[in-house]
Amino acid sequence: MADGAASSSMEVDGLDLLVTSTTHAETTVVVSETDNLPSSTRFAAYNVGYVYDPRMMLHSCSTGHQEDPDRISRIFDTLKAGGCIAQMVPIPIREIRREEVLLVHSESLWDKVMAISSMTEQDIADSTAYYDELSLYAHPSTPLCARLSCGGVVEAALAVARGQVKRSFAIVRPPGHHAEPDEHMGFCFFNNVAVAVKVVQLLTPIRKILILDWDIHHGNGTQRAFYDDPSVLYISLHRYDGGQFYPNGPFGSMVSCGEGPGLGYSVNIPWPQNHMGDADYIYAFQHVIMPIAMEFTPQLVIISSGFDAAKGDELGECDVTPAGYSHMTHMLTSLANGRVVVALEGGYDLEAISNSALAVTQTILGEAPQQLDPMVVSEVAAETIWQVALEQSKHWKNINPKACDPLQPEDDSVTFSIPELLKAHRQDYLYRQHEMLQVPFAPEALDERFSAQAACTADVMDNQTLVVFIHELGNLRVELDSVMECNVQMEHSYMIDMSKDLIGWVKDSGYALLDINVLPKPFATKKLARGSGNYPGELMTYIWDNYIEMVSARRVVLIGHGPGCEALMYLISHRTVAVMRMVTAVVQVVGHSNLPATPRDAGDIMTWYHKRSLAILPANHRVFTSGKVLKRHGNVLRMDETKPIRILHTALPTIYEFIQAMLDKSSPQNGTRDS
Repeated sequence: MADGAASSSMEVDGLDLLVTSTTHAETTVVVSETDNLPSSTRFAAYNVGYVYDPRMMLHSCSTGHQEDPDRISRIFDTLKAGGCIAQMVPIPIREIRREEVLLVHSESLWDKVMAISSMTEQDIADSTAYYDELSLYAHPSTPLCARLSCGGVVEAALAVARGQVKRSFAIVRPPGHHAEPDEHMGFCFFNNVAVAVKVVQLLTPIRKILILDWDIHHGNGTQRAFYDDPSVLYISLHRYDGGQFYPNGPFGSMVSCGEGPGLGYSVNIPWPQNHMGDADYIYAFQHVIMPIAMEFTPQLVIISSGFDAAKGDELGECDVTPAGYSHMTHMLTSLANGRVVVALEGGYDLEAISNSALAVTQTILGEAPQQLDPMVVSEVAAETIWQVALEQSKHWKNINPKACDPLQPEDDSVTFSIPELLKAHRQDYLYRQHEMLQVPFAPEALDERFSAQAACTADVMDNQTLVVFIHELGNLRVELDSVMECNVQMEHSYMIDMSKDLIGWVKDSGYALLDINVLPKPFATKKLARGSGNYPGELMTYIWDNYIEMVSARRVVLIGHGPGCEALMYLISHRTVAVMRMVTAVVQVVGHSNLPATPRDAGDIMTWYHKRSLAILPANHRVFTSGKVLKRHGNVLRMDETKPIRILHTALPTIYEFIQAMLDKSSPQNGTRDS
């Protein structure tokens, strides 16, 4: 056991748990093989249960607040008046245990929340600025309410997972989906749903769980808890507004899809504006959510059910009606043999939240969804769903971007795609300025997929040092005549290419250059399906196998820029032995994308990569604000420059110095370096 570790035991509904916790807030739980528990007879006559306790209203703010205690009482009273409570069985609530919270959160967070109970009125007044910064308020009863809220969701989920009820509704507060492993924020103290998922996976045979989060805010804490976990599919519909809507930042963007084994198991549908309504949400369900969910085949569905996207909620400013919520709920009940848990999150208009909760409850009780008026998806929603489909088609076979393309394709005989024009320009520029030649691909099928993707200098076959530059094709700056019509002013639009200086340095240094762009060809989806689905990775491994392995160079430098970093890491993980033998240095200019990392179980490659890598990130990258840098990330350099378009240019002197230092340490005779 590690230094500072302590062990304790507890009993949860007849299961003995041995909990070992360390000073680093790591928790290991061992469960005895006694999980085949019979359903309780008290649930036998009911299909649906609910969790509610008015003690959760004690968490309150003396000056008033959107997260009003009456949120849960209004919902309960509305369900009772609507005849729902009489058809449901109460599920006993309990306070969450520390050991359960530590399955998701750190000990320091638990201690911070528990410490609130001993705060005086003056302490609370003095700490107002601190809690305002975290979008929280504190009350001496806050820890009790947070424990009840989290414990209530856990019990609601366990009742469904054990077959005691078919479905359940946890009417709880404070909400939870913003609470991250190490921080409380956004009205949330413990991440109720995340803890419930961990406990269900621990205490029942259920492993594959879908969390559908339709709160108007991105559930950053929930996604963070399962970002590398393929057993949990997290899907969120939320207002994003270019990263300017709470909780802000790029984590809720459509390209935030998970990492490591969890890549593809985070799905974000980020609405770019307010006033998204029923048609938009149901369109997202039909084209993205349900196809992915059906491919995932969950054993349990948990809805992080914030109702702040409801029409009338001034915080969310969207237009989802109770009928819209009932239809979305109805679609989700078709999954996991109907096992659905609804856990209350946000929602701040008391009328809207109670009516929406009533519609959802009626649906989980088995009533038909409410009638919807005729509706048409908005243009902004159709465009968003198409872009999400393009991203998620990399990970899910059921997603077909062509099925939701908002634009009708023109006749191929009279059109040229912008990617093809950009690649033609790149090939022409490299030939005229640097006498670089296009790398051919064979056979014809590969040429169709990868042509115009790579160019090389004439000395590529016999130069002892080869620099491989994998990158995107610059940034387009387009000026419009009219935002409404999106007509382009051609004479005022241009492409910014930050790679020119880098190419010049490679040539002036006497090194061979292999230039690879990862902008895909607009080929048919069926052609992509024949490959792995990772277009940049396929391209990079083909070039490695058929060109780089054949050249004379014993010192290879890999430089990834933007999307090129993904292709570079794909190559390292799929050609590990050869890469370790030939590559002298690895440079990654990341921008705001995921920080590249070697696989968790990579062994020697992790040490090798750490010695030879340089990853360059902007100062506001999320790894510095809400994550941490690990050895598997390599050597990370934080740049003051925050604009992705300028990071490469700003970092060039550092890149030159690093590469030259690595080359000076290497031995051209055997391709290895002094350790």
